[in-house]
Amino acid sequence: MEDNTSSLHSKPTPEGSIHMPTKDAHDTLAYSGLATPPVWELPDVAADLTQEHREYLLKRHGTLDLDPMPSADPADPYNWPLWKKLSNLTLVAFHSCMTTFIAAAIIPAYENISEDLGVSIQKASYLTSMQIMVLGWSPLFWRPIANRYGRRPIWLISTIGSLLFNIGCAKSPTYNSMAICRAFGAFFISPAAAIGSGVVTETFFKKQRGNYIGIWTLLVTLGPPSGPFFMGFVAYHTGDYRWIYWILAIVNGVQFILYIFLGPETRYIRQDNKPRQSAFKQEYVSIRRIDPEPMRFMEFLQPLALFKYGSIAIPTIAYSIVFGFTSVLLTVEIPQIFIPKFAFNPQQLGLQFLGMIIGSIIGEQLGGRLSDLWMNWRTKQLGGTRPAPEFRLWLSYPAFVLVMVGLIVFGVRTDQLPKGHWDASPIVSPSPSIQRHPATSVQKG
Repeated sequence: MEDNTSSLHSKPTPEGSIHMPTKDAHDTLAYSGLATPPVWELPDVAADLTQEHREYLLKRHGTLDLDPMPSADPADPYNWPLWKKLSNLTLVAFHSCMTTFIAAAIIPAYENISEDLGVSIQKASYLTSMQIMVLGWSPLFWRPIANRYGRRPIWLISTIGSLLFNIGCAKSPTYNSMAICRAFGAFFISPAAAIGSGVVTETFFKKQRGNYIGIWTLLVTLGPPSGPFFMGFVAYHTGDYRWIYWILAIVNGVQFILYIFLGPETRYIRQDNKPRQSAFKQEYVSIRRIDPEPMRFMEFLQPLALFKYGSIAIPTIAYSIVFGFTSVLLTVEIPQIFIPKFAFNPQQLGLQFLGMIIGSIIGEQLGGRLSDLWMNWRTKQLGGTRPAPEFRLWLSYPAFVLVMVGLIVFGVRTDQLPKGHWDASPIVSPSPSIQRHPATSVQKG
């Protein structure tokens, strides 16, 4: 008998049967020669597939128990190898991180900006607040376009546009010109906030999404504290806060290059289950209209219409409040409180965000994994039936309570510190970040 540990092969089987994969001694996928179960024993969707389609999925995934059910096209993101999915997820998650990273990057330099441009520290903080406002509304514009023409062109336009306006900020001679460049920079970097989580849905099966949405959420929540933490060193050691903008432009350039080589198209419409053109051309070369549906103006406002559904509106508002208080509020208020109270330089101010970074990382270990474990436990209780996605929301309730406690402790302790005496803020600030993450991960999952 031939050695079957080094290659895939099969034995003759009755006509109409399909080879089911088994594992040999070396854990190599092989075909056992046994027929598949009768059609009525297959999953409902798999029973409708052609034999060729089933054989492709068995060879690629080793099972027909897949949800969603992929096509037989190698360009289908569900059929990508894991390394390809992870490299794409890393790029998109980092892109999402940069949306808020760029907004918060200048926080340690508020005092320098106020002196250079002749404005107050509070007015300098509007350069961040304005970007946050633009980030909130811009996704309404990008989402319908990305649905029609795909994600890859949008990623490339986004990074090159952000690069140009970061250079504009670095060269701005006045507050007004810098504010305009910041607003347009936010507009161009914002698409990842709109469709970043959708990429997780487009590439990973349902049973995997809780874990991988946690990775995406971690990068999103790391943006606000990481920006001032790293750029505080830049502003202090270069002596020129404008280097923050130059470095951001360089990062955008690197993103653009990486997207060219490692950012395949994830927008895929499964009309028939046959490849339409080569996978490489579909994923990297072809820039075309993927969805032929005509674009309507109301599509730009469609996400707002979802607020009529309580099951969507309530978690969205809850997530917005948690993210706003634990990420945006803390990052914007810390310099306005700590600079006059403790006379921090940019580097010292940036270090105040270390606790939030640590808290976000710890929270990610809880959020995604707890969400998946919670859903798997409930699935077993229901005899194998997957519960509704809303079941994940139960995990957010204790997190909401802990977020409130953490914010109160942080605020009270900061207020109690005498002027010029600093001791507790970086230690306490991880608390809201740790507790925020389970709340945000389960709502996005």
